[in-house]
Amino acid sequence: MCTGSQDRGDFLRAVVQRVKRSSVVVDGNTVGEIGGGLLVLLGVGREDTEEDLEYIYEKTLKLRIFEDENNKMNLSLLDIGGDIQVVSQFTLYGDARKGRRPSFSSSAAPDIAEGYYEKLIEKFRNTEGLGTVATGEFGADMKVELLNDGPVTIMLDSKRLF
Repeated sequence: MCTGSQDRGDFLRAVVQRVKRSSVVVDGNTVGEIGGGLLVLLGVGREDTEEDLEYIYEKTLKLRIFEDENNKMNLSLLDIGGDIQVVSQFTLYGDARKGRRPSFSSSAAPDIAEGYYEKLIEKFRNTEGLGTVATGEFGADMKVELLNDGPVTIMLDSKRLF
C-alpha cells in the first residue's frame, strides 16, 4: 500500500508527446509554436517539491524516443537538438473515480503551480543544445494543436508510479 503523497496522487505529472509540430493559440493569437521535438503537458500537485521538478526536467531531456539511423528509438531531445513546448494542464489531476464530475483537489493552487511551471520553462531555456523553447499561457483557455509523430506519447510522474 502506498503512503503519504503517493496515496493521494500528489506528484508532478507530465504527458510527453513526440511531435512534428505544435502550437498554442489564446484569444486567436499564437502564443507559442515549435517544429520537431516534444510537447509537454504539465500538471503540478499540491505536495510537489523541487526534487519532483528536477526529475521531470531530467527525464524529459533524456527520454530516448527519437529514432536513430537504424529506426530504433535511441535518441533524446538533446541528441537531436529538438524543440520543446511546455503547456500547463491542471486537468491531469482530474480524478473521476467517483461520480461523473472530476475532482481537482490534488492539483496545486494556481500560484504554486505557476511557479513550478515557470521554473521548468526556465530550466529548459538554460539548457544548451535545445532548439526553440515555447510555452502556452498559464491559466488561459488555450487551443493546442499538434501533429503527434509516431504516435509517441509517454506519461511521466515524479513518484515513478508509472
